[in-house]
Amino acid sequence: MNPSPHAQSATKQETTRQETQHAVKPRSDSGERTWPAVSIVMPVLNEQRHLTDAVRGILTQDYPGELELVLAIGPSRDRTEEIARSLAAEDPRVLVVANPTGRTPQGLNIAIKASQYSIIVRVDGHSLLPADYVRAAVETMEETGADNVGGIMAAEGVTPFEKAVARAMTSKLGVGNARFHTGGEAGDVETVYLGTFRRSALDRVGGYDETFTRAQDWEMNHRIRQTGGRVFFTPRMRVTYRPRPNLRALAKQYFHTGRWRRVVGREHQGTLNFRYLAPPIAVVAMAAGAVAGAFGFWPGWIVPGGYAAAMIAGAAVEGRGLPLSAWVRLPLVYATMHVTWGVGFLTSPPRLGQPAPVKPGESVQ
Repeated sequence: MNPSPHAQSATKQETTRQETQHAVKPRSDSGERTWPAVSIVMPVLNEQRHLTDAVRGILTQDYPGELELVLAIGPSRDRTEEIARSLAAEDPRVLVVANPTGRTPQGLNIAIKASQYSIIVRVDGHSLLPADYVRAAVETMEETGADNVGGIMAAEGVTPFEKAVARAMTSKLGVGNARFHTGGEAGDVETVYLGTFRRSALDRVGGYDETFTRAQDWEMNHRIRQTGGRVFFTPRMRVTYRPRPNLRALAKQYFHTGRWRRVVGREHQGTLNFRYLAPPIAVVAMAAGAVAGAFGFWPGWIVPGGYAAAMIAGAAVEGRGLPLSAWVRLPLVYATMHVTWGVGFLTSPPRLGQPAPVKPGESVQ
């Protein structure tokens, strides 16, 4: 069994030793800047389309310190593992490790364990880093003393549908006011996209909670803040994100995100606010209105009809500058994101996120 990420078994003396060992030390005794070595960890599953570009964006970073990249490869159905091993053969800074489960939190913990440096940069297989990303992360960490720093999830699409999703994912109408989606001033936040961590902070909280197959970033950042750490957003760190390519994939993504956000709310009481509750409230209101309208109470249609009109009007404003082929898809994209997130939240099973029961004869370690 994996160790509980909530267990804090280290003594105060050991924690202090780790904090000292893994601190960011950007200055040498002579006063000249030195740069800490950085480990970049990437869980990868079925990413043959984007993996090469993602890795090249990492290996060409404008960063004066040492870098290593640890790829945790899940059991992919495409050429992902072949591509990963080819990239590792070309550059000794790339290490490939196996992630038998294929799940993100397990892959992250495996990659972190296999890494060796004091700063841990999390990257996804479909994320494209700008050349100054690691430098900006280390400088921000130095300036703020934060345990985790991150920036903007800059969604960019290629097809008309992806462009519509990208616009929705960077607008308040689509995702609320989270700064890592919509931008804003630098400052302390609840969570950031991906993240650059002090290893000492990850050690302090026990790594990623492997029961959270989704929402593990938010849950991790909550524990960092609960144990006295800071999570800091800076618009200097901007990561290109590739949206889901079709309506079915988008609906699946937001449905499961809604389900797991409710798990976080159950696990950490008091963390749900109106931004998270708005989609399920809207779903309940629209369903009730539609049922009332179907049974002859015509004012019931005002709620779902009003929502549809609001999405069309909102898309007309937020979609300015998009090609017409993307613009016409935007109302449906907004509705899919809201409704599937809300349905996922409402239908989240009480046992979701709970550790699996031990089978008879299975060893517990």
